[in-house]
Amino acid sequence: MQFSTIPEMFIKICKRFGHNKTAFMYKKDGVYIDVSYEEVREKVECFAVGLLELGVHSGDRVGIVSENRLEWAIADFAITGIGAVDVPIFPTLTAKQEEFIYNDCEAVAVVVSNSFQLKKILEVKETIPSLRHVIVMNDDVTSNQIFVKSMNSVILRGTELRTREERSNLFEEMALKAEPDDLLTLIYTSGTTGNPKGVMLTNKNIVANLIGVKDAIPFDETDVFLSFLPMCHSYERTAGYYTPICVGATIAFAEAIESVGTNITEVRPTLMTTVPRLLELIRKRIYQNIEKESGLKQKIFHWAVKVGIDYLHAQQQGKNPLGLKSMYLIADKLVFSKIRARTGGRLRMFASGGAALPDDVCEFFLATGIVIIEGYGLTESSPVITTTRLGKIEVGTVGIPLINVEIKIAEDGEILAKGDNMMKGYWNDPVATNEAIDEDGWLYTGDIGRLTEKGNLKITDRKKSIIVSSGGKNIAPQPIENILSQSPYIEHCVLIGDKRDYITALLTPDFDQLKKLADTFGIKYDSPSELIGNEKIIQTIKNDVDRLQNDFAKYERVRKFKLLSQPFTVENGELTPKLSIKRHVVERKFHYLIEEMYKID
Repeated sequence: MQFSTIPEMFIKICKRFGHNKTAFMYKKDGVYIDVSYEEVREKVECFAVGLLELGVHSGDRVGIVSENRLEWAIADFAITGIGAVDVPIFPTLTAKQEEFIYNDCEAVAVVVSNSFQLKKILEVKETIPSLRHVIVMNDDVTSNQIFVKSMNSVILRGTELRTREERSNLFEEMALKAEPDDLLTLIYTSGTTGNPKGVMLTNKNIVANLIGVKDAIPFDETDVFLSFLPMCHSYERTAGYYTPICVGATIAFAEAIESVGTNITEVRPTLMTTVPRLLELIRKRIYQNIEKESGLKQKIFHWAVKVGIDYLHAQQQGKNPLGLKSMYLIADKLVFSKIRARTGGRLRMFASGGAALPDDVCEFFLATGIVIIEGYGLTESSPVITTTRLGKIEVGTVGIPLINVEIKIAEDGEILAKGDNMMKGYWNDPVATNEAIDEDGWLYTGDIGRLTEKGNLKITDRKKSIIVSSGGKNIAPQPIENILSQSPYIEHCVLIGDKRDYITALLTPDFDQLKKLADTFGIKYDSPSELIGNEKIIQTIKNDVDRLQNDFAKYERVRKFKLLSQPFTVENGELTPKLSIKRHVVERKFHYLIEEMYKID
């Protein structure tokens, strides 16, 4: 099926599958409910007509502030279908952050999910002169403000204004007017400093990425995706939402990130987009659960993992030893098949993106027979630039460019990319646009990388996060942080050392493991702060850090560290919604601890 815009894609796919195919699944009263493509189109058309009556026009910006849910998709397809531009943001943003974004883009309306999100936008409504309407997805929200309306009331108004045939004809006429170069969406990226910038993505940008992804990864209408990453993020927007829709696949919404383990067995997905952090946590939990088993079961598990990784390495070298294959089949029956069963039994692959996937995590899942496809990109590239390919996975790399994307490595090691998926620019910021994209169309990614002998791209670090010691040594923090995080006692690690004499680290412990350690040592404590201050605990973690960094160059080794009493969270601002660490926030928040580590003893 060919299409040149997202509205055209939506019209064509709904016509093709109608009532015969489930587009979305969502949980209600403990049961997953199916919604067909035809039902989605009917809701979208009604909401679109309702928006038109409210005075939303082609080119207007309309915000979406919501968790993943069916109404998010309805709002998106309705807004973009009438030629307006949607501006989705993370529901975890503060009222002040929403105020900046919706003032910057001059939003005329904002669609919010619930009373909590409504409260935030109402706090700043008077300071956003362009904002005329606030629409709430939940029906149980009441407001005496005339500009606040429920989504269902807008949909109902759409049904009253025109007959079904009239609505369908009007929506199709408007949707098919969309041009490839028309602005589809504004996605605001959180910069390391200053205010976020609005990335302008056109229909052509997103469609080019869909074409490239479809060529790289096999999927079709028989696939079922489980969606839990935020749809407002470019990765999930393209890879976990538009990608399945463009072939007529089914998207099931997870109830929350905490419910993924349960929802995966209920939905039994065939494909999932994910971030490395979730895969790390899954592996960590598997190992922790094994520790509770008998000594025999532990031995069998560790033997199976070793056999699996040895078999993986042999395959990647083009070898297939008969004896090793026989042992792998036994390991698969005893251990790996049970791990795969926990994913519902139909999962063909995870598509990981958003951050670098540690090699050992990737190897573990590949060894168990769970395929991990790893991609790389940025919001500014819609977002996928490269991805690994089935049967040609080189662990530690992010694969080769999509068929319609070019890449090259600049003299300083920065990765440059070019293709129809590169953004139109930053909203109202020509200076930043010119800094990001040169006159020949090359996007400067800000990432450092190199090409392997097999032609795969290997990301080594962010250009701006490279630590330059006071002695002039360049240190890439991410690989070191990934290795230190392999310790069972360490949840997150943030390396410090720019313009400093030596490297230090801020560590958030895995408190479940520390509690077990405390029980082993007979340590009594009343609070996490007391626990992380215990000398035996600190020394145990130090020993593990020293063990893990044994192969580092002397200038790369962590000389001192501080344990933090609270984990990093999205709510507290240390993690992005895709669970990456906000390095600048952490450094600012724990500045006093950092300075303590550099005091002269």
